[in-house]
Amino acid sequence: MTTFNVAILVGSLRKGSFSRQIARALADLAPATLKAEIVEIADLPLYNPDLEEGTPPAAWTTFRDRIRPADAVLFVTPEYNRSVPAALKNALDVGSRPYGQSVWAGKPGAVVSCSPGGLSAFGANHHLRQSLVFLDVPTLQQPEAYLGHVDKMLDADGGIANADSEKFLSGFMLKFAGWIDRNHS
Repeated sequence: MTTFNVAILVGSLRKGSFSRQIARALADLAPATLKAEIVEIADLPLYNPDLEEGTPPAAWTTFRDRIRPADAVLFVTPEYNRSVPAALKNALDVGSRPYGQSVWAGKPGAVVSCSPGGLSAFGANHHLRQSLVFLDVPTLQQPEAYLGHVDKMLDADGGIANADSEKFLSGFMLKFAGWIDRNHS
C-alpha cells in the first residue's frame, strides 16, 4: 500500500481558528494511505521578487522545502472579504517562485472552506481554485467541501461534534486519497 504525504495549509493564522480545527480533524479522519501534516504559513515574509536576488529569506526556503516533497496539498480556509486570506495567497506566491521552480506544479489538491456563517466561505473556495488552475494543481472537484455553521460542527475539544459531519469529512478524505492516487506524478 502506497502512503502519500499531504501538506495541509490553513488559511487562518489564529491558533484556535475553525479552519485549523477542521484541518486537524481532517488529518485525523484521513485513511491510512494519507499522512497529513499542517505546514505553517504565518512567518512567511510578503513575497517580493527583489528578495529572490542573492539569498531568499530563510522562511521562504524552509517553506518551499516542506512543500516540494509533498505528494499532495490540502487547503483549509476561511473567507476574508469574499476571497482567501492574505497569508494564504502569500504562501501560494512564495511557493510559485522563482519562475519555473514552482513547488505546486502537478500536485493533486483539494479545498475545504469553512465559516460560522451560512455562505460557508464559498467565495474563498472559488478564488483559491482560480489560483490553483494557474499553478497547475489538479484540484478535486467532487465532493465539494463548503462547511457553513462550522462553529456548530465542532465540539469543545475541536473534534467533529456529530456523526453526519464526521461521515461527510471521512468520505471527503477517502475521495481525496483516490484523487491523489490517480493524479500524483
